[in-house]
Amino acid sequence: MDTASYVRWFRSACPYIHAHRGRTFVVNFGGEALLDPNFPNLIHDLALLHGLGIRLVLVPGLRPQIEARLQARGLKPRYAQGLRITDAAALDCIKEAAGQARVEIEALFSMGLADSPMAGVRIRVSSGNFVLAKPLGVRDGVDFEYTGEVRRIDRDGLLSQLELRNLVILLPLGYSPTGEVFNLCAEEVAVATAAALKADKLLILAEFPCRFASSTQHIPQLTCREAYQLLGENAFDEASARHVQAAVTAIEQGVSRVHVLDRHQDGALLLELFTRDGCATLISAQPFETLRPAKLEDIPGILELIVPLEQEGTLVKRTREKLETTIGDFWVIARDGLVIGCAALHVFPEAGMGELACLALHRDYRGQGRGRLLLEHIEKHAKNLQLTSLFVLTTRAAHWFLERGFHLATLDELPPERRQWINLKRNSKVLIKPL
Repeated sequence: MDTASYVRWFRSACPYIHAHRGRTFVVNFGGEALLDPNFPNLIHDLALLHGLGIRLVLVPGLRPQIEARLQARGLKPRYAQGLRITDAAALDCIKEAAGQARVEIEALFSMGLADSPMAGVRIRVSSGNFVLAKPLGVRDGVDFEYTGEVRRIDRDGLLSQLELRNLVILLPLGYSPTGEVFNLCAEEVAVATAAALKADKLLILAEFPCRFASSTQHIPQLTCREAYQLLGENAFDEASARHVQAAVTAIEQGVSRVHVLDRHQDGALLLELFTRDGCATLISAQPFETLRPAKLEDIPGILELIVPLEQEGTLVKRTREKLETTIGDFWVIARDGLVIGCAALHVFPEAGMGELACLALHRDYRGQGRGRLLLEHIEKHAKNLQLTSLFVLTTRAAHWFLERGFHLATLDELPPERRQWINLKRNSKVLIKPL
């Protein structure tokens, strides 16, 4: 990366650095990640998040570690209904795996070599009996023995550790008031923890990207409602369905956003958290990108879109004061707080006409159908206002409008009150579309 690109990237990440500071993120990953030679890179990225003031709770899984210990003892893993049956021998293996995993993670967070990303870092790691559990018991005639489910998360205990700036590790073990230990599903622990803490994000580092059963492409984003509906339609592959179900459960219990990342992508956490479009599947209660009426606080974003077009002569120059007085005419496309598109409908009720004005898109989001989306929305809004036609004045986009049902017209066909404000030197094309 050249110097200019690096500086530009760093500046673009700044809003996210400020937005994430002091927030609580729960991070879940499988035992496969711990066995990956690149696992130290994930630790370095987590250390960076911690250094930026993010409060972290890590919930690692242990499946391959448990399987290896069972095999070493000549024991066969037993499953029923998609869950492990944990007898006393299996529980011993789980305890061994949990202890080793915890020590290995703590060791990686303790590194401080001068030529490593951990140089000068001092991270205190905390772990303990923060998860209370109960046995699954007997289900459909199957006794799951020491396999359990989350009863309660010690929220106050976790918060006290986070307030001390400690990074917390929760292994998939739970403890009962009777002193028993239960084997838990790590993803269930992560969801319950995120819900108890009302975490800002639950980050699931999955073995595969989240995708539909009929596609190999990852899904960029879903609302909780969309995800719930698609689960009912069996639209996801098996692994993705499990993660999406976890995400829906977490959001229904108060977690703001759930991100399902491909853990094999180096730096996935950083790309997802510090770039506008990210690299994972975002599942949230509200849409990540919305088309809505503009507000006064959107004016700086609108100006960023239209000023370059004004400078090149594509749009007529508008002052901030003019925008403030006509902001009720504007609609914007907002993507995670950034205004990436805008358009206005100026109404001339006596003529039954509306003017489509100030259609502009952020340079990074052109050619993806958002211009058409804005046009269709303005047309629908104009019809709701019982206007009979829509017109536009343009110097460079006449063919784009012609392809979408407009026809060339003359200035005389425009409302008289609009004609008196036209700058004839611009020699704009006039196009009209009946509604």
